[in-house]
Amino acid sequence: MTLTQQILTIAMVVLGTAVTRFLPFLIFPAGRPTPEYIRYLGRVLPCAVFGLLVVYSLKDVSLMTGSHGIPELISILLVIALHVWKRQMLLSIAGGTVCYMLLVQLVF
Repeated sequence: MTLTQQILTIAMVVLGTAVTRFLPFLIFPAGRPTPEYIRYLGRVLPCAVFGLLVVYSLKDVSLMTGSHGIPELISILLVIALHVWKRQMLLSIAGGTVCYMLLVQLVF
Protein backbone atom coordinates (compact mmCIF):
# COMPACT_ATOMS: atom_id res chain seq x y z
CA MET A 1 0.00 0.00 0.00
CA THR A 2 1.16 3.47 -0.75
CA LEU A 3 1.18 6.14 1.94
CA THR A 4 -1.95 7.73 0.45
CA GLN A 5 -3.79 4.40 0.53
CA GLN A 6 -2.73 3.83 4.13
CA ILE A 7 -3.97 7.28 5.17
CA LEU A 8 -7.28 6.74 3.35
CA THR A 9 -7.71 3.31 4.95
CA ILE A 10 -7.08 4.70 8.44
CA ALA A 11 -9.43 7.62 7.75
CA MET A 12 -12.21 5.23 6.61
CA VAL A 13 -11.77 3.07 9.71
CA VAL A 14 -11.94 6.14 11.96
CA LEU A 15 -15.01 7.43 10.09
CA GLY A 16 -16.75 4.05 10.24
CA THR A 17 -16.05 3.74 13.97
CA ALA A 18 -17.29 7.28 14.67
CA VAL A 19 -20.46 6.81 12.62
CA THR A 20 -21.37 3.53 14.29
CA ARG A 21 -20.76 5.07 17.72
CA PHE A 22 -22.78 8.26 17.21
CA LEU A 23 -25.54 7.08 14.84
CA PRO A 24 -27.70 5.43 17.54
CA PHE A 25 -27.73 8.69 19.52
CA LEU A 26 -28.89 10.57 16.44
CA ILE A 27 -31.57 8.03 15.49
CA PHE A 28 -32.84 7.52 19.05
CA PRO A 29 -32.52 10.82 20.96
CA ALA A 30 -32.76 10.82 24.75
CA GLY A 31 -36.11 12.64 24.86
CA ARG A 32 -38.02 10.02 22.86
CA PRO A 33 -38.84 6.48 23.95
CA THR A 34 -36.99 3.67 22.22
CA PRO A 35 -39.27 1.78 19.79
CA GLU A 36 -40.54 -1.56 21.05
CA TYR A 37 -38.94 -3.44 18.14
CA ILE A 38 -35.49 -2.09 19.03
CA ARG A 39 -35.97 -3.08 22.68
CA TYR A 40 -37.03 -6.55 21.50
CA LEU A 41 -33.85 -6.85 19.41
CA GLY A 42 -31.81 -5.75 22.41
CA ARG A 43 -33.29 -8.64 24.40
CA VAL A 44 -32.97 -11.44 21.83
CA LEU A 45 -29.86 -10.62 19.77
CA PRO A 46 -27.25 -11.33 22.47
CA CYS A 47 -28.58 -14.88 22.88
CA ALA A 48 -28.77 -15.33 19.11
CA VAL A 49 -25.19 -14.15 18.66
CA PHE A 50 -23.91 -16.58 21.26
CA GLY A 51 -25.93 -19.37 19.69
CA LEU A 52 -24.32 -18.62 16.34
CA LEU A 53 -20.88 -18.59 17.96
CA VAL A 54 -21.50 -22.02 19.48
CA VAL A 55 -22.63 -23.46 16.16
CA TYR A 56 -19.70 -21.86 14.33
CA SER A 57 -17.21 -23.09 16.92
CA LEU A 58 -18.46 -26.68 16.81
CA LYS A 59 -19.15 -27.03 13.07
CA ASP A 60 -15.77 -28.63 12.27
CA VAL A 61 -15.53 -30.94 15.28
CA SER A 62 -15.17 -34.53 14.15
CA LEU A 63 -16.45 -37.14 16.57
CA MET A 64 -14.87 -39.98 14.59
CA THR A 65 -11.25 -38.75 14.38
CA GLY A 66 -8.66 -37.01 16.51
CA SER A 67 -9.70 -36.28 20.06
CA HIS A 68 -13.34 -37.22 19.26
CA GLY A 69 -14.64 -33.85 20.50
CA ILE A 70 -13.66 -34.54 24.11
CA PRO A 71 -11.86 -31.18 24.71
CA GLU A 72 -14.84 -29.34 23.25
CA LEU A 73 -17.30 -31.27 25.42
CA ILE A 74 -15.27 -30.70 28.60
CA SER A 75 -14.97 -26.98 27.82
CA ILE A 76 -18.70 -26.67 27.11
CA LEU A 77 -19.51 -28.36 30.40
CA LEU A 78 -17.14 -25.98 32.19
CA VAL A 79 -18.79 -22.97 30.56
CA ILE A 80 -22.20 -24.19 31.66
CA ALA A 81 -20.99 -24.89 35.21
CA LEU A 82 -19.28 -21.52 35.53
CA HIS A 83 -22.31 -19.69 34.22
CA VAL A 84 -24.73 -21.50 36.52
CA TRP A 85 -22.38 -20.88 39.46
CA LYS A 86 -21.35 -17.22 38.94
CA ARG A 87 -23.76 -15.86 36.28
CA GLN A 88 -20.94 -13.83 34.70
CA MET A 89 -20.72 -14.23 30.96
CA LEU A 90 -17.14 -12.98 30.64
CA LEU A 91 -15.93 -15.44 33.28
CA SER A 92 -17.80 -18.29 31.59
CA ILE A 93 -16.37 -17.52 28.15
CA ALA A 94 -12.84 -16.94 29.42
CA GLY A 95 -12.91 -20.08 31.56
CA GLY A 96 -14.12 -22.24 28.69
CA THR A 97 -11.55 -20.78 26.32
CA VAL A 98 -8.66 -21.26 28.73
CA CYS A 99 -9.81 -24.80 29.51
CA TYR A 100 -10.05 -25.68 25.82
CA MET A 101 -6.65 -24.22 25.00
CA LEU A 102 -4.99 -26.04 27.90
CA LEU A 103 -6.63 -29.34 26.93
CA VAL A 104 -5.65 -29.02 23.29
CA GLN A 105 -2.08 -27.90 24.01
CA LEU A 106 -1.22 -30.13 26.97
CA VAL A 107 -3.52 -33.15 27.02
CA PHE A 108 -4.84 -34.01 23.55
